[in-house]
Amino acid sequence: MLKSFKLETKSRDQMIDITVQVENLIQEYGTKEGTAVIYCPHTTAGITINENADPDVKTDMIRRFDEVYPWFEEKDRHAEGNTAAHMKASTVGSSQHVIITEGRLLLGTWQGVYFCEFDGPRTRTFYVKVQADGEKIS
Repeated sequence: MLKSFKLETKSRDQMIDITVQVENLIQEYGTKEGTAVIYCPHTTAGITINENADPDVKTDMIRRFDEVYPWFEEKDRHAEGNTAAHMKASTVGSSQHVIITEGRLLLGTWQGVYFCEFDGPRTRTFYVKVQADGEKIS
């Protein structure tokens, strides 16, 4: 079962908690045991799992990404000027694979699933593939 989601990002760098959307889909499908793959089809955005209790974690992560991958680097040759966004997205990765148990994502106490924008604001899409245990891969 595959579903696409649209979201509007508001700034160049942003981490949006999408845990509720993924868990609502699992409830909608009635999946009790299985896996969920959350996938981002963009080269300047990604998906990560990290702390969702303290909003300063997101703030610190974005700041540190900017320190490691500064937006303006005179040696960058990419014509669009968004090499930093490509680097950040490659570091975060394009997907996460999460176990579903007892009808919920198997996440740690403080964990959430995030859509990471690195070249916004934009209209973005992400996909969630839910696979129940015993279901044939389609």
